[in-house]
Amino acid sequence: MWDDQVGPLSERYQVIRYDRRGFGQSRTEHVSFSERSDAVAVLRHAQASASSCHLIGQSMGGIVALDLTIERPQMVDSLVLVAAGAGGYRAELPDGVQPPPFGEMERALEAKDWDRLAELETEVWVDGWGQPPTRIDPALRTRVHDWILTTYREENEEGDPQRLDPPANARLAEVRVPTLVLVGTADEPGGVLNGRHVAQVVQGAQLEEFDAAHMIQLEQPDRFNRVVLDFLAGVEGRHARDT
Repeated sequence: MWDDQVGPLSERYQVIRYDRRGFGQSRTEHVSFSERSDAVAVLRHAQASASSCHLIGQSMGGIVALDLTIERPQMVDSLVLVAAGAGGYRAELPDGVQPPPFGEMERALEAKDWDRLAELETEVWVDGWGQPPTRIDPALRTRVHDWILTTYREENEEGDPQRLDPPANARLAEVRVPTLVLVGTADEPGGVLNGRHVAQVVQGAQLEEFDAAHMIQLEQPDRFNRVVLDFLAGVEGRHARDT
């Protein structure tokens, strides 16, 4: 998912990316674990040149990144949330706005109807819920659809991740690092509201909105890279002035 970012970011930073447990090439048994501790272990295993990092997370990865920032603030120099919100936040949709078919998706998951589930998830996360499938590049749509379908067909064990307690939404005031929130306006409505909520509550957070759905960095990689690099440059500039 980050192929279009590794090159531009690597020109200025050491870039570390990893598959969360149960996804991609990561495997786990059915054990309780902390996603935050996993992220810290990856950072240390990669022998990063510093004990802290600029942290970027998309979707569920963004929720993990926010949780880690709250739990271990000394490890995070800045935070970029991509189509992600705060755990524990429940958006109230305006009258007439229909949420995605999460119930149907859950039933397809229980029935192991992977083809149906992959198509539903593609409609929600790639097309943008309520948007036509022709809105985006058909090659991109096919690529992400196939990622989703392959993941479900492998039926990997995902373990039992232990969520932050209390959840992040009750602790947004604890986020003190420079924060950038990226929202796709064609994303599912609850996610849009959650991202805007985080940007409004976190002190000094910057909000950037894209004419995109959930996969912002895949839909608009050039603008995404420019916005993120400009943000990181600003963070480093402020740090230099402070020291």
